[in-house]
Amino acid sequence: MPPSSTVEVPLRASATAARPSESAAETTSDYTLPDLVCFAHLHWDFVWQRPQHLLSRFAQYGRVFYVEDAFYHADDLVEPHIEIKERDNGVKVVVAHLPQRLRLDETASDQAQFELLSQFFSEQSVTKYSFWYYTPMALGKSRHFQPLLTVYDCMDELANFKFAHPELKKREQELFQKADLVFTGGHTLYEAKREQHPDAHAFPSSIDKAHFGLARGPLAEPADQAAIPHPRVGFFGVVDERLDIELLRELAQNHPQWQFVIIGPVVKIDPAVLPRTPNVHYLGGKDYKELPAYLKGWDVATLLFADNESTKFISPTKTPEYLAAGNPVVSTPIRDVVRPYGDLKLVHIAENAQDFGAAIEKALTQRTDADWRQRTDDYLATISWDQTWQDMVDLMQQRLAAKTPDAATAAGTPLAVKVSEVTPPAAAPRF
Repeated sequence: MPPSSTVEVPLRASATAARPSESAAETTSDYTLPDLVCFAHLHWDFVWQRPQHLLSRFAQYGRVFYVEDAFYHADDLVEPHIEIKERDNGVKVVVAHLPQRLRLDETASDQAQFELLSQFFSEQSVTKYSFWYYTPMALGKSRHFQPLLTVYDCMDELANFKFAHPELKKREQELFQKADLVFTGGHTLYEAKREQHPDAHAFPSSIDKAHFGLARGPLAEPADQAAIPHPRVGFFGVVDERLDIELLRELAQNHPQWQFVIIGPVVKIDPAVLPRTPNVHYLGGKDYKELPAYLKGWDVATLLFADNESTKFISPTKTPEYLAAGNPVVSTPIRDVVRPYGDLKLVHIAENAQDFGAAIEKALTQRTDADWRQRTDDYLATISWDQTWQDMVDLMQQRLAAKTPDAATAAGTPLAVKVSEVTPPAAAPRF
């Protein structure tokens, strides 16, 4: 997923999104971890994906604070302050509100956020805590705290995304120096990051099978999809620079008998560039809990990703979600889809519009293929967000146990000094 801005990105309420599966408590062991403070570039209420799946599970066992990017007001009348948003899955979303004058002064903005977080930690008695990063850019406001454990869950190669911060790669190198553990959102990303950190682990996109499996049972057809004729060829996800717009355009023009259903918010691209033929239907963003009902009404699901820098390392969560819903899938040759889904003949892979159309033709008949369905279910039985989360917990416990008790105790208190008063170590340069 791409970086997002509080002001520029439309929000989707996900307070009612699915909690961890009921089996989680039955299949996981008790554990003790410090408070978890997550620094993210994505809004908690935007799209329900990897961070929400994992952190909502952590929140069943301890306090989780999800620190979003700061919200800048349109004027200088507001005093810097923290807003806390309680979510029904137990996560506390933390947002710093800042005056407009700090928007273009990154150093002053980081300073203000550091002071706000220091005060917040003190008020909430956050004294023993782990840091969990989704964006290295958060180091500007957090590098001088002293967590017991630092985890970098690298879900995407953010430096390759549109509008990426020019310092992102340098900040990532600093984060590698601080991180005790590095998790990656796919195998291709792991192959890149393991060369940069000695304790990297691949945790590819997983699946909440019970949630998406609802699409295999009786569900009411959503009103905005009900009138669209069949066959329906669907896609859900953020519509941004990763979507192959020209592929979609060519498919829609070459196959007017197919109806293309596109679900998701349009971000970072001009909506005017999207194909507007009568058989392409943009239904906008949907809540996570609504997705199975839409998937049930599709004949084929697609991963319409372009071949560019922003897709080189992605591991689409929607791949197993489509399959769990019982949908045949056609994808462009994204490496983490080819391996394993293409290699196992669970997903059709096609490089161009002609081959993609031919693959959709085949996929339209695949629901009656009992062998494909059995092989798909056998593979899906080997993965789950519950298991991914448990494996992460096990690694975190091992690293915490390896630290000496004296060092762990000393590292449990946030610093009460200003960023400007701290001289960073040579190995962690400031930017």
